[in-house]
Amino acid sequence: MNRSQSLKKIADKKKPWDFIIIGGGASGLGSAVDASSRGYNVLLIEKDDFSKGTSSRSTKLIHGGVRYLQNGDISLVIEALKERGIMRKNAPHLVNDLSFVIPSYDWWNSPFYGIGLKIYDMMAGNLGLGPSTLLDKEETIKLIPNVKKEGLRGGVIYHDGQFDDSRMAISLALTSDKHGGTLCNYMEVKGLMKKNKIITGVLAYDKINNQSYEIFGKVVINATGVFSDSIIKMDNPMSKKLIKASQGVHIVLDKKFLDGPHAIMVPQTSDGRVLFAVPWNESVIVGTTDTEIETIDEEPRALEKEIKFILENAGKYMTRRPKK
Repeated sequence: MNRSQSLKKIADKKKPWDFIIIGGGASGLGSAVDASSRGYNVLLIEKDDFSKGTSSRSTKLIHGGVRYLQNGDISLVIEALKERGIMRKNAPHLVNDLSFVIPSYDWWNSPFYGIGLKIYDMMAGNLGLGPSTLLDKEETIKLIPNVKKEGLRGGVIYHDGQFDDSRMAISLALTSDKHGGTLCNYMEVKGLMKKNKIITGVLAYDKINNQSYEIFGKVVINATGVFSDSIIKMDNPMSKKLIKASQGVHIVLDKKFLDGPHAIMVPQTSDGRVLFAVPWNESVIVGTTDTEIETIDEEPRALEKEIKFILENAGKYMTRRPKK
């Protein structure tokens, strides 16, 4: 994949592209792989780095939707488990097994979550990563040495997937390129071209070489995620706002706060959410929140209340309480 070659293809292209994909995150890159592998002429353009936004700011998990199980969303859990298995099969170098421990502090915690996770195992079938198991107090402490020991009764261990989201994005880009797709980053869409009220292409600007392009396409895909409204308004400035944005915040702690290779899953925080503390390289990622926001920013910042929420809820389960 070479940017200069991509620019030359864009400049030399005489016929319309079959697909022009705006956005180089997970959705855009996945669409590019799908279309290019089927033999279509595909152009993907991204105004920044590939996977710069939401797609590189995840909890680094390919989970089967365990948090949706308690809500009774069975069909979503089954679909997520299937997709997890497919990703692990297609990209074993990027997806690995990660064990999670749910610490139990009430007598009913372990049997309640244990039964739920056995159902989770059954749903995964032959795509499962390993069986869930009930733990006694000593086994739980051995796996999570920094877990709060006061009142601890035991726990449950289960398995889910972990992956490198940025590397996955680059792998998708390279796969599309291998199948003949053309991908170009730092190329920003400034407008849409139309003929008889039908979108026929995009007006794009090369942010590195300060050059503008008229690019024609049979189909234009808006894969810009939370910024989708900005592209929609290029088509119709009077269109209603479609995106209701929320942000999920993670904080990064030193690895000593877990002191081991296993993750913690808190099944219910003070506001009823699920919280993960996940080992990642030499750190621990803890999150996430779900806060409705009015202003969509390319460089979002964690709110003080979100940081406080994560620190307080994580601290309830750790002997070494994290502080700002």
